[in-house]
Amino acid sequence: MVSKTILDNGVRVISEYMPHAHSVSIGIWVANGSRHERREHNGVAHFIEHLLFKGTLRRTALDIAREIDSVGGVLNAFTSHEYVCYYAKVLDKNLPQAVDLLTDIFLHSTFDPDEIEKERKVVLQEISMLEDSPDDYVHDLFHRSFWRGHPLGMSILGTAESIGSLSRDAILAHRDEMYRSGDIIIAVAGNVRHDELLRLINVSFDCVSEGTGRDFCHLPVYGQKVEVVEKDLEQLHICLGTKSLPHNHPRRFEVYLMNTILGGSMSSRLFQEIRERLGLAYTVYSYVVSHTDAGSLVIYAGTSPEKLNDVMTITCTELRRLKTELVTTTELDAAREQIKGNILLSLESSDNRMTKLAKNEIYFGRYLSLAELTDGFDGVTADGILDLANDFFTVDYVTLALTGKVPGEVPDLSHLVL
Repeated sequence: MVSKTILDNGVRVISEYMPHAHSVSIGIWVANGSRHERREHNGVAHFIEHLLFKGTLRRTALDIAREIDSVGGVLNAFTSHEYVCYYAKVLDKNLPQAVDLLTDIFLHSTFDPDEIEKERKVVLQEISMLEDSPDDYVHDLFHRSFWRGHPLGMSILGTAESIGSLSRDAILAHRDEMYRSGDIIIAVAGNVRHDELLRLINVSFDCVSEGTGRDFCHLPVYGQKVEVVEKDLEQLHICLGTKSLPHNHPRRFEVYLMNTILGGSMSSRLFQEIRERLGLAYTVYSYVVSHTDAGSLVIYAGTSPEKLNDVMTITCTELRRLKTELVTTTELDAAREQIKGNILLSLESSDNRMTKLAKNEIYFGRYLSLAELTDGFDGVTADGILDLANDFFTVDYVTLALTGKVPGEVPDLSHLVL
């Protein structure tokens, strides 16, 4: 059972009652992220996410850590391009304590200047760690290039320069501008009744300013791009991608199924051909990234430098197949059942259900039932996937990102036959 209440100032409270669960997951979501930052303040949303755990008027950072540990709970946060989430997962009996702790962190953090300077060093180390992890870094490199000139191309972590120059005043100004009632969603799933949840929240969020901080900009312009970062690595890390659909597009089910068939599973075409049959890569997969107004479909592989052309040739061959051949009924049915099975398994945990509540509200403004999702996947046809592949798999939209030792000349995307 899903319930929703809008508080007087516009904060949304959404809960799903799971009577047989022993846990409750609660998340305070802010429906704006790194794409809503000023370019000179890139990384400030993620920096604030860190700083909210550094102490409040009532609790030190150590108090916060000890309190959640004392009940065996989980307390964490994450930032994306379009939202920030602060969440806790505890036994149902400990929900009042979790609500008090999360509310205190979210509303009453002090942003102590000394803590800001210490955490600035931590974030700078996080940026360095990403750059030292090529199988992660190449994805950041790809999206910076793919969305070049658009806010979606800005790094969630920010840069060493932008983080190094952020002042306390700029941090607080961003928090005050973006953490407003129209963008705040409190999502809860587990063994808790909605009326009990409202009593726990009570008037805590009355102090939040009304309005919204979101200001969506122009749509991105897609184009052919190549980005190369030479590094002395044993492997060459490859990201090849093209445009996809926004999160709430009616044809999104076709994208998810096409991705599953292409590279989204161990039985997918790319995995079976590149890894299992030819042994050209240990890791190869594809994935979809969807935003409010745009999206991307990305293929990743890590291979030896001398096998770059082989991997690219096979990848382009599989993309052409999706454009020219109908996927088989067997493949389509298998992909359909895989996705539906993954959804059902994910809904056994309160934290996944909590996340589903919040994302549904952010992207659809309502709750999407399991029946609605399964009906969407059941309605996908092979013809629909073929049409979508022809829309997306064109060299005009393709971006290639490489990091490692690139052999010879960088591949010329204009020669790709898609």
